[in-house]
Amino acid sequence: MPNQPPPGREPAPTPVRVVVADDNPVVRAGLTALLHHREDIDVVAEAADGRQAYEAALRHRPDVVLLDVRMPGVDGLSVLPHLAPIAPVLMLTYSDEHRIVQEALLRGAGGYLVHGEFTVDELLSAVRDACRGRAHFTPTAATAALAHLRAGATAHADVGPMPQFPGTFTEPLSQLQSSVGQSRTGFRLSGREAEIMDLIASGMNNQQIAAACFISEKTVKNHINRIFAKLHSSSRAEAAAKWLGTAVTT
Repeated sequence: MPNQPPPGREPAPTPVRVVVADDNPVVRAGLTALLHHREDIDVVAEAADGRQAYEAALRHRPDVVLLDVRMPGVDGLSVLPHLAPIAPVLMLTYSDEHRIVQEALLRGAGGYLVHGEFTVDELLSAVRDACRGRAHFTPTAATAALAHLRAGATAHADVGPMPQFPGTFTEPLSQLQSSVGQSRTGFRLSGREAEIMDLIASGMNNQQIAAACFISEKTVKNHINRIFAKLHSSSRAEAAAKWLGTAVTT
């Protein structure tokens, strides 16, 4: 008979199989040692450039690939479109330029972590979540991703002609700005709720908000439910309109 786990004990979860690709042997060895010490993570291969990473991914079919950007020969961005169809790719790099972050997302990266902006626990969570299709971004990368989303939304938005308002504005701009600020504070959102409401208004979905704020999607949903109650709104569009001061009041 096959070995069965003792009564009352759950079988150990299948480890997340990882390929680590970084041209720096010290960084590569450090990441491998760190991940190998976890029962639920197994480093199945290491790679020093993009070509080795691709060959290792084809051979081992990992659950996650940790990929550096700048490597000799075939770099991370060049191999990324070929790796992404094989396994989720989590960029793990010192490269924090917005252009590179945005290019990585366009080429299929499932997350972007900049060295020095995450703890060991956050790295481990990112690896575990990557194989479940959940995105993770450190602050610099999240800012770049948000800028990219906003640019894309602006480029594709059907703005239409400027609406005609009856009469003219007679209040000074400072007073208009002040009234917007007062309307926001009147909603009595907490600091975290205000942050999430800004991300909702920018067009982010729950998964993207969770990645940007380093919280779970369930926590995001709980915050959104409280936000909707405070804004007396039943949809994201209605809440965003009220938050941005564009809702029609009667």
